[in-house]
Amino acid sequence: MKNPITPEGAASAQNPLPPVPTTKILAISHFMGTPMTPAQRAQIMPHEVHDTVNAYLAGKIDQWYFRTDGKGVVFIVNASTPEEARNILEKFPLGQAGLMDFDYIPLGPLSPLRIINDMVK
Repeated sequence: MKNPITPEGAASAQNPLPPVPTTKILAISHFMGTPMTPAQRAQIMPHEVHDTVNAYLAGKIDQWYFRTDGKGVVFIVNASTPEEARNILEKFPLGQAGLMDFDYIPLGPLSPLRIINDMVK
């Protein structure tokens, strides 16, 4: 059974849903390798924060959060492809050191709202 609120489930031959543009990328970090030592943390983290703040101030990062499970950070990146977001985040010191990577999830406008919006004429 198709999900009625996904584009595939809601579309019909008479009323296909337009494609959903990717407007943001959800980037969920995960640490790689062995945990940082206190000395590594003291050396890398000021530069990591500096680069993150600069990306935020440049409009490349829209929102940023700390994972309360202690496993890293989550960014909402202003990018239209995962590759574009990767090009921003992999340049940060933790990425350059091979200590952090991200899972990239494309996000777009809530397409099922079109179905509800089309119900009101």
